[in-house]
Amino acid sequence: MFRAVLPEEVSEILGVGFDEDSVEELIEILRALDDPPRVRLLAAESVLKWLRSDFVLASTAADLIAAETLSVRTTDEPFENMLVVTDEEVVSVVPAGETVAGLVSDDSEFVDATRNRWASAWETGEEFGLRTPAHSQVADSLTAEFGADVESDFEEMVGALATTRSAESSLDEVDVSVLVAAKHEEMLYDVSKWGERVGVASKATFSRAKNHLEERGLIETEKVPIDVGRPRQRLLLGDERLREADAEELVSVATSLLSTTGS
Repeated sequence: MFRAVLPEEVSEILGVGFDEDSVEELIEILRALDDPPRVRLLAAESVLKWLRSDFVLASTAADLIAAETLSVRTTDEPFENMLVVTDEEVVSVVPAGETVAGLVSDDSEFVDATRNRWASAWETGEEFGLRTPAHSQVADSLTAEFGADVESDFEEMVGALATTRSAESSLDEVDVSVLVAAKHEEMLYDVSKWGERVGVASKATFSRAKNHLEERGLIETEKVPIDVGRPRQRLLLGDERLREADAEELVSVATSLLSTTGS
């Protein structure tokens, strides 16, 4: 439906009142388009917080925001419908179970009135910060800091995660970063310093993730002396099944190990 209502000649749209599924689909489609329109997305704060909780989706949205393809605001105004508004038409998005339809009106007076109403709400709405680094920034910084193999494995593992937003997920982006670092025998200090600098998470969060994975037997640490200060910790995979798995399989193996160790 989104592909049908985003023709090439439309340069800008206003998305109003999207729910979680619609936001996810919109972001995926904008990412796939060679020449996407500019989208102003006005949504409930709860929906945008949901978006922010999914590192994979939010980092893709952050790329779109950096490219000025997407901008996001929230408003307290009630949404009667999910709308896609252009200069020429208004599309009301109507979900029906597993299907969805777009009811289109191109009546000029109605289109003008609808666009003016929600453009006004946009102007008074509040910008919403995703607080998530752009996907391209994460990938580029990983390559620069640790090399292309680490970046490739990180991408494989993140891609294997069904989601990072669910409370039921046993792994998140920080766990993945630590496991990738362990696969390549990197230092905890280096990966946590990278993660904090790029905006993935704080050093303290990385330390907690390391402790959790170490307690469950997924990783081990090896002390490495340095000239000044306390020894640093080299991260190592702690289970033979993890050491034998490729990057994509690491997620499922790690998830299975966590479930059997009472995570």
